[in-house]
Amino acid sequence: MTFSICVREPYTDEEGNRHHRFGVAVTTRLPAVGTLCPFASEHGAVATQSLVNVELGRKGIDYLADGLAVEDALEALLNADEGRAQRQLHGVDADGTFVFSGDECRDWYGHTAGENYTVAGNLLTGSDVIDATAAAYESEAFGEGPLAARLIDALAAGHEEGGDKRTDLPIQSAALLVETTEDVEDEPTSPDSIDLRVDATETPIDDLRDTYELTLQGWTDAAVKYEGENEE
Repeated sequence: MTFSICVREPYTDEEGNRHHRFGVAVTTRLPAVGTLCPFASEHGAVATQSLVNVELGRKGIDYLADGLAVEDALEALLNADEGRAQRQLHGVDADGTFVFSGDECRDWYGHTAGENYTVAGNLLTGSDVIDATAAAYESEAFGEGPLAARLIDALAAGHEEGGDKRTDLPIQSAALLVETTEDVEDEPTSPDSIDLRVDATETPIDDLRDTYELTLQGWTDAAVKYEGENEE
C-alpha cells in the first residue's frame, strides 16, 4: 500500500546553533494515508506501512522521545509484533536510520537507506520507484529549498516511475510532516514545522504540492495583514 521517505537533515541556525530537521512523506492508492503511516517529532521521523500497525509509528516516536536510538526503538516494537512479517517500518533519528520489510509484504516491495534517509514501499510497479525516490532526494539533499518541498519532489519522482501498481484504484492520498529541534514557537508559519495531507484525490502529488504552495501563500498573506494592523 504505499511508498514513503523519512529524512533527517542537520543544520545551523542564524545564531550558530546546531539543529536537525526531520521529515516524512508518503503516498498510496487509498484514501487518508496521512492518518495511518507518517509520524514525526523533534526527535525523529517514522513511517509504518504494508499491513499497517499504527502503534508502531506512535510508539516509535514516543520511544525516540524517551531517548532510545531509532534502531533499538523500532526493532523492539517489531520483535513484540506478531504481524512483523507483513510490516514495513522505517525511520530516522538524529544519529541513525532503520528500515525493515517483512518477507510477507506484497510484491513489489523493498527498501533502501542512505546516510540521512530511508525509503520503503510495497505493491509497487518495481524497484525503480524506490530508486527514483531516493535519487531525487539525494540530488537535492541539504538544498536551499525547504525540506517539505524537496520531500514532495522525491515522491513525485517515485510516482513518475510507476508508484503504487494498483491502477484500478483511482482514489489516492498523500501526506507530509516536517519537524525541527529549533524552537519555532515564535515563528508558527515556518516550513520547518508543517503537517499537510491530501486525503482523497486522483492526483495526490500535484494536489499535495498545490496544498503546500497555498499554505505558504496563506501564511504570507496573514503575516502581511497582521503586520499592517500592528503598525496602525
